[in-house]
Amino acid sequence: MSQPDESTHFGFRNVPLGDKQTLVNDVFHSVAGRYDLMNDLMSGGLHRVWKDLMINALNPPRGDTPFALLDVAGGTGDIAFRAAEAAGNGFRATVCDINADMLAVGRQRAAAQHLDDRVSFVEGNAEELAFADRAFDGYTIAFGIRNVPRIDHALREAYRVLRPGGRFLCLEFSAVDVPGLDRLYDLFSFKVIPPLGRAVTGDAESYRYLVESIRKFPKPGAFAEMIEQAGFLRVTWQTFSGGIVALHSGWRL
Repeated sequence: MSQPDESTHFGFRNVPLGDKQTLVNDVFHSVAGRYDLMNDLMSGGLHRVWKDLMINALNPPRGDTPFALLDVAGGTGDIAFRAAEAAGNGFRATVCDINADMLAVGRQRAAAQHLDDRVSFVEGNAEELAFADRAFDGYTIAFGIRNVPRIDHALREAYRVLRPGGRFLCLEFSAVDVPGLDRLYDLFSFKVIPPLGRAVTGDAESYRYLVESIRKFPKPGAFAEMIEQAGFLRVTWQTFSGGIVALHSGWRL
């Protein structure tokens, strides 16, 4: 149980631990309707490539072999839809997100793509998943874990709900490691993305938080240690696009 005086970061601000989830929820209530459009604009479409690389790593079976995926913090369904299209008839995905507005967008998209029989949507908290032990073959989370107040809790829950042999995959923004690109990336992040967010969604501050939250997230090696501490084995990571994003992998064995 967290103590009342514990604090965490919300972007560059320190806030009481118990307040962060509400603040994060407000961000995604604000931007849900245009979240995917903003992803395209902010990344120049690269987020699609990064997500495809994640699905390639997941490699869901293409036949009738049953495969159950839990996609956490994936409210608009982007990862689940990609996985469903890559997989065979035995594939089913459950999208779990704490934000009802994001889930509403996902359900609409699932119906439009005729994937609502293979992808379901559940409102829930990554720190306290309402699923049975060993219920899933794969767990994915893309650009969401840095918004979780207690990341260690979410990682332990990921381990709990995976079957032995199940795989954990996390795609998240990371630390740019190319000299020169790091300065350009900071300039774009802090000077371009918040005004772009204001123009597209009417909300600059939510995108200022999202930019700041990237800088507060652990570096790849430190995050890999957190994954190992949750119980995962064979933990690896690789970075893409000069370190802008990292894909972490771990196995429950």
